[in-house]
Amino acid sequence: MEIIQKKLKCPVGINKVNDLSMSRRIGEFGSSADVVTALPGQPENVSFKQYSGYITTDAQHGRALFYYFVEAESANPFSHPLTLWLNGGPGCSSLGFGAFMEHGPFQPGDNGLLVKNEYSWNLESNMLYVESPIGVGFSYSNTSSDYVIWNDTQTAEDNLRFIINWLEEFPNYKDSEFFLTGESYAGHYIPQLAALLMEYNRNPNIKPIKLKSIALGNPLLDIDISVQAGDYLWAHGAISDETLMLEKTVCNDSKYLREYVHDQWSQGCNDVFNRVSDEISEDVATDDLLLPKCLSSTSAEQFRITGKHAGKTHAAVYMHSGL
Repeated sequence: MEIIQKKLKCPVGINKVNDLSMSRRIGEFGSSADVVTALPGQPENVSFKQYSGYITTDAQHGRALFYYFVEAESANPFSHPLTLWLNGGPGCSSLGFGAFMEHGPFQPGDNGLLVKNEYSWNLESNMLYVESPIGVGFSYSNTSSDYVIWNDTQTAEDNLRFIINWLEEFPNYKDSEFFLTGESYAGHYIPQLAALLMEYNRNPNIKPIKLKSIALGNPLLDIDISVQAGDYLWAHGAISDETLMLEKTVCNDSKYLREYVHDQWSQGCNDVFNRVSDEISEDVATDDLLLPKCLSSTSAEQFRITGKHAGKTHAAVYMHSGL
């Protein structure tokens, strides 16, 4: 992935499987120490258990990944599968986005309290949200060089160490069917982690982790394919024929994104994307043309577009306030 070589190198490959250091959590804490009795503003009568804490992935470097674990809403959560979720980015928080804005058990309401998410994935599965790689969310390293040079292979190895060590803390889930899921740049994280996990499972001297399948939502698999928005914007009447032609001949989305990451903007790309910005209405949400746009306000965050979403407040604002 050339696109992020300046900030994160992204070699695709699996190595050092046999050298993985299965270090324990920093300190001698059992999983009971990570029990979350209740979140601030949590609804009453919550029947499932929650946990959060750190799992060490490299004791020598002082590296640890933060997790938020929600048991399945069931009388017997151990009869349900275990699903690990990673947000993408690189740099997006699985806690702030995946857990509290997408499919976790709670979402922030406009009154500052949490509300039950009727579409929560923990209705069907035990959910394990991991902030990865280090530097994302609450995950950290005590070795400063870890923040300077990092790549996707290291992320996969760290995540495998996390899984193995986490299962030592939660041994009741060792026999659970295991799903790896994620979105966006997790289109790289998840397949590489799955390949590393399958290689780990080939060791006849260990108990294999029961990887069932992987699932990817809007994954970034190839930058030249995944970010070409020009045709989509044009098909929805957001940009003109002339602007679409400029995107095809002067500067498309992948070229612009590469220039952005490397701080090397060309005049041609600047001109094309200034034109795109001018043509797209301020009332349109560029992340999803079919959804209403959220506008900032000192009193509230509410959608400008009317319809069934009118009057709803923007969960992102309340999520930031809650965290």
